Amino acid sequence: MGSFGLPELLVIFLIVLLLFGGSRIKDVGRSLGEGIREFKKAMSGSSDKKDNEEKK
Repeated sequence: MGSFGLPELLVIFLIVLLLFGGSRIKDVGRSLGEGIREFKKAMSGSSDKKDNEEKK
């Protein structure tokens, strides 16, 4: 209970596809990917700063 299997995920995907359409989903996916990339970049940048401060 509480976990999603393949059939449930397919139903959710089809509902989202019907609501937003194919091109809109592509744009949302691209934006989400860019956001995740920027977040990882910021997180690695902050850890690099911390490492540099500890070395001094």
